[in-house]
Amino acid sequence: YALYVLPPGFVESSCRSRIFWMKLNKLLLQGKFFQLEINDPYAGPLLLDEKLASRCGYVLSEDAWGNPVFRASALGCHVTNEADELFSLTVNIKVSSFSSMRAAVTYTYPMYCSYSSWASREIVCEENYMEVSVKTDVPAVSNDYTVAWMSALPETQNVAYQLWQLMFVSPSGRKRITVSDAAKLGYSFNNTLSRVYLRAPYHSNESDFSVVSGVNMNMVTSTSMYRQRWLLLLIDTTVSCPVDGISFTDTTLTWTVPSIIPTLVVQESTFLSKTILMGVNGQVVVNPEEKNYLLEHNKTHIEITIPIGAEGGKLKSSISGGVYGVIYSIDLFLEHTWTDADWQTTKYTVVKSITTPFMPQIPTVINNTLPEERLFNVAFGHFLPDVSLVAIAIGNVPFTPREAQHHGFKIYETPFSNGMKEFILEVSFDDLYVLKEYVNRNETQYTLLVNYTISVGPEMTLYYHSAEVECVVADIELPEAVGYCDEENLYLAIPLFGLHQYWNLYLGDKLLNRHVALINGYLAATNSTHLILQIPLFAVGVIYEEVSFQKIKARFDVALRKVRTMETLQMFSVSCSFNSPAFIICHPDGTIMISAQMKTVPAIDMSKTKLRDSSCKPREYNEGHAFFKFHVTTCGTSVRFEGDHIIYENEISYEKETLPGQSIPTITRDPDYRLTVLCYYRAKETLVLGAFASDPSTSPPFGSGTMVPRPNIAVHRRIRQALNVVSRVSKDESFMEFYEPNMAILKRPVEPVFLEVELKDESPDIELYLENCWVTRSLDFNSTPRWNITVDG
Repeated sequence: YALYVLPPGFVESSCRSRIFWMKLNKLLLQGKFFQLEINDPYAGPLLLDEKLASRCGYVLSEDAWGNPVFRASALGCHVTNEADELFSLTVNIKVSSFSSMRAAVTYTYPMYCSYSSWASREIVCEENYMEVSVKTDVPAVSNDYTVAWMSALPETQNVAYQLWQLMFVSPSGRKRITVSDAAKLGYSFNNTLSRVYLRAPYHSNESDFSVVSGVNMNMVTSTSMYRQRWLLLLIDTTVSCPVDGISFTDTTLTWTVPSIIPTLVVQESTFLSKTILMGVNGQVVVNPEEKNYLLEHNKTHIEITIPIGAEGGKLKSSISGGVYGVIYSIDLFLEHTWTDADWQTTKYTVVKSITTPFMPQIPTVINNTLPEERLFNVAFGHFLPDVSLVAIAIGNVPFTPREAQHHGFKIYETPFSNGMKEFILEVSFDDLYVLKEYVNRNETQYTLLVNYTISVGPEMTLYYHSAEVECVVADIELPEAVGYCDEENLYLAIPLFGLHQYWNLYLGDKLLNRHVALINGYLAATNSTHLILQIPLFAVGVIYEEVSFQKIKARFDVALRKVRTMETLQMFSVSCSFNSPAFIICHPDGTIMISAQMKTVPAIDMSKTKLRDSSCKPREYNEGHAFFKFHVTTCGTSVRFEGDHIIYENEISYEKETLPGQSIPTITRDPDYRLTVLCYYRAKETLVLGAFASDPSTSPPFGSGTMVPRPNIAVHRRIRQALNVVSRVSKDESFMEFYEPNMAILKRPVEPVFLEVELKDESPDIELYLENCWVTRSLDFNSTPRWNITVDG
């Protein structure tokens, strides 16, 4: 072998009681393979395997931290023994980067121990073997001749001179074999200067099971025999070790060992317990209570109770069936020294590595969100140090921790005094991947969807955990509308914030969008902060709170409703009083109110105007106006149906009157003057208070009206002929300023049109009667649609 110098910190060794302890540093073995060889002083190195280990008193295992641990009995097969006081053993540690162990590096490591305080009998219960050693000057035969001893005596007659032989007593009977044959069965027997020892594997054919104080024991009952001419030596080499006795709760583990083992104490009445020591990782714990260990004993039991997670042991994360949990491991030993009449002193040592079953521990997600800082703070834990966060998904978008930090998420670990840790995630409410939902009146529900991916244990098993964290914050300010009016319109200025995102505007039960606004005659405009609605006085949806002579108190309401639930949050209203010279209002209850303007030259007495029923006179009047209020079922109102409309009709009339002229001949109004009043209602829809457009084809689902002046009767019609006639539209009643020809003129349905028609023909035989006058969209008189200004004069 090529010898190499050991790397610093690679090997630790010590002598604990009469056992060699050696530990290798797993960090220096990462990614490598290793083997141990036992250096036989005579035969050279022997590869350590399970069979050699149990027969020769060696153990190769791992401690709770995963470091390889090698233990060897001072009476091991290849240990050099000097006078039962000095012991040495050399181990070769082979390390390779290949599983075939080719190109291995070999480190030779010698160990030395001294041990002189031997008890009369010493028993060691290791993980893979049981060992008993006794002094050879102990009296060979007990005063209490047991069945085992009595049955052994006849066998001694056949023991060969100067040879050790072993006799095993088991349920299958007695078996006497030589030491060499015993070695073939996995036993190891030898004698030193002052002692004889037997080492046996667990569960051999010669072993037996018994239950002592509720603990299963594996025992080998044997007698070692040696005969010379003048001497017959019989030595009791019975050994018994516990094979279970471990119990668990959610928080503790308990190891139970019987106080008195009958096969080892023949005369129980003489049994006297001297000392009971416990140890962790090969070190005696002098004051167990300081580490929260509990060491208790009575006449039947010795119990060691360890809190799960206690110092000296190791918690390890694990995944089982897709569930996260932990496993706790601790390496204990118990040393019990007693005396009895047959043996001066017995030292009984049990080495036990204990690992709990898998203990599920569902990780918890704790919401430490700070609403005032608009920041999600989410704690995910608690975890052992062997867990690492490898990925995180926010709103189903995956990030590595580095990517998450780069995006603006904050991820860090918080350690705890008990060695645990948790992962902290901080995400702004305003982050792109945070879900936002408008709830209640003025609150936003922020939802953070998180999917954690963690790597667990040295195996780096991946574990996934999802969480949903919510926080509701009152961070939405409900809009406040400002209302105002001018002479002809009502206005609402409504903030744009949240419009269509959180809430919508409703006119009654109908969504107020641009289409509805256009149909209803509203003008909608926006600037950087507000939506401004212009609502004409006589537009759809206007509510008339008070109507009197030339005065209207009107109100317009818009409901602010949540987008999803349609819950009404608040009403926006604007209310104003208007001075209107002429109007007609058709209420849904059938009440009709009219303020009629009659411009004649010279003026007429408005008190003498009436409806069809001459008893229906104006309620208020002045020189040019009359105010009527009546129900559709009164005052001679007629009703007819056109399509899906109900039309109520009445007339305001004035009896024939002669007006004095400035020259002869006299001028008379022929025929009498009349003003036709029409109210339109949708026949199939609920009527809602409001007003109106003049065209029934576009009228809304409530009453609308119009007034049409006309003569009472067209007496007879004249034959049409080409006349030199010119017409103009005046801007007001003064007829001093006129609109330009072919210019578009915008008029409301009830607004008067000042039309001048002039006859240019100078013939004294020609008179001008204005019969029909209408408006079209083109120069073609017969085109449609057509809006009548006068009908039949």
